Amino acid sequence: MTDLREQALAALATQTIELPSWAFGNAGTRFKVFSSPGVPRTPFEKISDAAQVHRFTGIAPRVSLHVPWDLVDDFGKLAQHAADEGVSIGAINSNLFQDDDYKLGSLTNADPAVRAKAVAHHVQCIDVMRATGSTDLKIWLPDGTNYPGQDDITDRQERLAESLQQVYAELDPGHRLILEYKFYEPYFYTMDIPDWGTSLLHCLALGEQAKVVLDTGHHAPNTNIEFIVAQLLRVGRLGAFDFNSRFYGDDDLIVGAADPFQLFRIMNEIVRADALRPDSGVNFMLDQCHNIEPKIPGQIRSVMNVQEATAKALLVDREALRTAQRSGDVLGANAALMDAYNTDVRPLLAQLRESQGLPADPYAAYAASGHAERIAADRVGGQQAGWGA
Repeated sequence: MTDLREQALAALATQTIELPSWAFGNAGTRFKVFSSPGVPRTPFEKISDAAQVHRFTGIAPRVSLHVPWDLVDDFGKLAQHAADEGVSIGAINSNLFQDDDYKLGSLTNADPAVRAKAVAHHVQCIDVMRATGSTDLKIWLPDGTNYPGQDDITDRQERLAESLQQVYAELDPGHRLILEYKFYEPYFYTMDIPDWGTSLLHCLALGEQAKVVLDTGHHAPNTNIEFIVAQLLRVGRLGAFDFNSRFYGDDDLIVGAADPFQLFRIMNEIVRADALRPDSGVNFMLDQCHNIEPKIPGQIRSVMNVQEATAKALLVDREALRTAQRSGDVLGANAALMDAYNTDVRPLLAQLRESQGLPADPYAAYAASGHAERIAADRVGGQQAGWGA
């Protein structure tokens, strides 16, 4: 176990998790968006808040941006601001769900002019990537239909393939297109990318620079997500995670809140495939909306939850597990996983943080820092950031 702990500490020291800029703005339900004191008013302030999470946890050095929510006049200046704060720009997320023209679809719309507009939006996002040093264009496609017969399912797939090819052709050699899926919502009869298989098929058709994004909240109840993780890792097409938790639908709750054992099982597959390495090509990102909880502490807690699940996965005795599996020892194999899951890894993580000059408990340290009170007093006036539901 001593060797496992030392190996776990070494692996955990290299782990990074990307934060979403939108998590620091006002969010809510379909009925109301709730405001909070100290919420950022600009993309610059969002990045400053994300940097606070990194300062207290040490493993959140990148911030995802969302276009147009994070549009600024000078993205070079925004990237420099991020660098000054000790972080960098991560994935650039497109928006295909808040424009009236996309009511019946964006990249899949029957109207060529609407499809061209959606493609042009992604070209704009790629320009933002170039200006900020980002390497990932993340696409979540909200297109779909509500009624049988509303549109032709196959025709929509053909339009989507053509549109994606146009976007893909605009990528630079060091760029990636990472394609998300969601089994329902905002449409309820068909979604045009409802599952990992559909996303994978389009990525395979596009080329090596296209990878699948797995959002942990975008599956039907009781879906075995770790099986999907294993399959995508097996074929080298898992590009990124969007970590969050769900009880019913796409709840966007703090990762690990609903089912911490599921998060452990997912991270177990990541460790098993040696995909925790920074050069593995798998980007670990959060995608959450903090509706009723404070934003910065919510992100700190999320990062800590992922760290804890990862630490437990790293403590699985792989040799004992494999021996039990090969000998048909069903209960022994299960026990190898459960022993690691039931380990209290908080002391191990506290040891790691203190060795890096970080607070042993980032959540408590932030609460005691007075930062929340300072930004609440300073950020008076202006328009608070939010996604305007």
